[in-house]
Amino acid sequence: MKRYAIILSLLVGVLSACTISYKFTGTSIDYTKTKSISLDKFPIRANYVWSPMESMFYNSLSDAFARKTKLKVLKRGGDLQLAGEIVEYSQTNKSVSSDGYSAQVQLKITVNVRFVNNVKHEEDFEQRFSATADYDSSQQLATVQEKLVQEMIDNIVDQIFNATVANW
Repeated sequence: MKRYAIILSLLVGVLSACTISYKFTGTSIDYTKTKSISLDKFPIRANYVWSPMESMFYNSLSDAFARKTKLKVLKRGGDLQLAGEIVEYSQTNKSVSSDGYSAQVQLKITVNVRFVNNVKHEEDFEQRFSATADYDSSQQLATVQEKLVQEMIDNIVDQIFNATVANW
C-alpha cells in the first residue's frame, strides 16, 4: 500500500511539473505588428451575373475576418489588403439521365484575389479560389441559387482566410 502511495505521489509530482500549451486561434498573426485589414469590394467580372453575389461575398469575407481575428476591418489602408474580382459564375450539366437530359447541374464560382501584406511583403500573392455546388436539374436555379451561392462563398472565404492569415 505504501508503495502505491509513493508511486502515486511521484506521478502527481511529475505531471504537475509538466505543462503543455496549445494555441488554437486559427491564425498566425503577430498582432503587435499587424493591426488591420482592408477589404475592397469584389466586383463581378463573370459572363453570367447574379447581382446579390457581390454583396454576399463582401459581407461574408468581412464577417470572417472580424469574427476570427482581432484585426480591425477597414475600407482602405490596412496592414493587410485584400482586393480582387469574381471572375466566374457558371453552370454546367454534370450528369445525364437515361432519357438523355441533364440530371444534375453544377454551379461554380471563381474569385481572383490579390493579397498584400504591408508588414511582410514576401507573403503577397495573386491567386484564384473556386468552389462548386450541385443541384438536381428538376429544380429551378432561382429556387436554389441563394443557398448554393452562400455555401460556395463560405467555402471560398475559408480558402482565402487560410491562405492569408492561417498559414497552415
